[in-house]
Amino acid sequence: MEQSERGLEILKELNETVVPEGMLAVWFLGQNSVLLKGDGNKIVCIDPYLDPAPYRVFAPPFQAELLTNIDYVCISHDHSDHLDPYAVEAIAKVNNQTKFIAPAYCNDQLQECGVSPENIVKADTNLEWCTTDVKIKAIPAAHEEFEYSPEDGHRFVGYILDWNGVKVYHAGDTVIFPKLVETLRKEAIDLALLPINGRDFFRNEREIVGNMDVREAAELAVAAGVDTMIPLHYDMFAGNSEKPGRIIDYFYENYPMQKCHVCARFERFIYVSREALKGK
Repeated sequence: MEQSERGLEILKELNETVVPEGMLAVWFLGQNSVLLKGDGNKIVCIDPYLDPAPYRVFAPPFQAELLTNIDYVCISHDHSDHLDPYAVEAIAKVNNQTKFIAPAYCNDQLQECGVSPENIVKADTNLEWCTTDVKIKAIPAAHEEFEYSPEDGHRFVGYILDWNGVKVYHAGDTVIFPKLVETLRKEAIDLALLPINGRDFFRNEREIVGNMDVREAAELAVAAGVDTMIPLHYDMFAGNSEKPGRIIDYFYENYPMQKCHVCARFERFIYVSREALKGK
């Protein structure tokens, strides 16, 4: 696989983008994959899916081994479009300092991909923070249902980052459950990255586990008091997709003051918090 022209631009942007306090840079790579950059030139990659598989709707923007400057990789669960063995192996190979935060269910697979045990951080939902230089915490997710064991904890997680004066929630794969709204409201989330592809009987029959749908994601953003919402998980597989314009229509018709941004493919989006420009 060769990197695209836009892929080369992304790699250049990752190195050159300077992110002031109260802001965060987000690159959307498709499906649930995002790159985040804040202060200290640190970069976090969540659910990198860069395998050039033939069943993708579109090719990844670059080869995973070109991501040489990733500080943290956050994995929400062990499905291959979230824990992509190709991407994990490549990132681990080119930077032996990268830390991989993931549920304990992922440990064996991460090590099979060449991640050293000392570079694996358990996504323990009982901890206040899994890491502290970039403050990252794991919270439970219900990929239609919870899966939990006393030994390994939750199989599915989302992540909250408190970084550079911005609170970000990346949901991973999840439906809405009773405590989620309360948790997000207490966290005062600025930017929520939410799946919108939904679920139904026929996809379940094909063993495709689902997520919240467009209406649920929109209502979650509003109920939780999220400042800005970005939809994810709608564009990669023909049989498990959604049209992101539907969430724009839903907000326009029901909550016209709610901010939502649909990222263009491989776009760099700069989030500016409500506090960033005060007193400037």
